[in-house]
Amino acid sequence: MQTIDRAMQVIKVLAESDSKQWFSITDLSKECDLPVSTMHRLLQSMIKHGLIQQDPHLKLYSMGYTWMEYGLKMYDTFDFVGLIRPEMETLMHEVEESVYFSKPIGSEAIIVERIDCLHNPIRINDQLGIRIPMNIGAANKVMLAHMQREEALKIVSELVKNDEIESFLQLLTTIRHKGYWESHGERTKGTSSIAAPIFNHSNELIGALSIGYVTFNQTDERKQILIEKVIQTGLRISAKLGSKLKFTIE
Repeated sequence: MQTIDRAMQVIKVLAESDSKQWFSITDLSKECDLPVSTMHRLLQSMIKHGLIQQDPHLKLYSMGYTWMEYGLKMYDTFDFVGLIRPEMETLMHEVEESVYFSKPIGSEAIIVERIDCLHNPIRINDQLGIRIPMNIGAANKVMLAHMQREEALKIVSELVKNDEIESFLQLLTTIRHKGYWESHGERTKGTSSIAAPIFNHSNELIGALSIGYVTFNQTDERKQILIEKVIQTGLRISAKLGSKLKFTIE
């Protein structure tokens, strides 16, 4: 029981800090009033179970992905899901394409919800729970563009080649200005995606809404409709979650 109590004490420190996401072992030892040697053994056990993660370069600790994965099992119990899913269903009926909701987890994003259009004989079917590097795809790039700059820079430096970082950051600036993004054939040839960010009451990014579609026989007029619909739906969801942010369609 003592080990569980200590582990939850560490998680509480990591989860409730508003000033930073990553802690050194010295910081955690002080916050939890435990010797460094004891804290080291505890952290290694927690890493093994995915409860926390360690930056291999900085040797700092943060929340692990296991919490997200277990959390998905209780996905339907969260209040915000009741706001997001109905909007996703409405969007699916309006555009008759598959609609996705993704969340960032470190340098990857995970698809946590998908609404398929059963009337569309040709549709993209990315699996729930699939992890995709944050530098790939419209949804992930739109999330990177609207993250806190320090967090985005850390992810970009990890995933993007050094000689391509500057141009990639310029792309993120463009995406942030537009308020949406589109990708074509980045993961699967012949498919495209259009995405918009989702924010909470503190105007913090919580995820991205995206429409996946087959590129074949799509017109510019049709694509513009998809862009307008995903932005409008993203704004409605964010507003229901308390966000005051607004975007214009370009």
